[in-house]
Amino acid sequence: MRSFKTLSFGLIFLLFASCGSTKAINPLNLLTGNSWTLSSLMGKGLDMNQFAGGIPSLAFLEDGKLSGFSGCNNFSGNFSLEGTGIELDPGAMTKKMCPGSGEQDYISALGKVGDLKIGKDKLTLLDGATELMSFVPKKD
Repeated sequence: MRSFKTLSFGLIFLLFASCGSTKAINPLNLLTGNSWTLSSLMGKGLDMNQFAGGIPSLAFLEDGKLSGFSGCNNFSGNFSLEGTGIELDPGAMTKKMCPGSGEQDYISALGKVGDLKIGKDKLTLLDGATELMSFVPKKD
């Protein structure tokens, strides 16, 4: 009987101790642990003619700060995360003239983001069930 109690206590301890490991899969840790490069926009691959200045990117920083590159201009703003819900505010942006509609499409999509799916190798930003854009970790 004593060994049964010891075994039960050990199993309960392991169960609760493993709950602390959920921090490793916390979306905030994955967001801030990477800089992200755009891989699709509105469910389509990237047309590099739209982004003459380079591929757009996002970086989620500590304290809810957001920075990024729109394919032409840099921006600095804020984000808020609650569960799988996310709100992005690109904030201040440089004002270079940019050919094509890529930058406007990208910034417009950022404003519609309400949800996210994230894994180690992919970030998907959604408006409900509609995929707005996906990102991969930026290679240095």
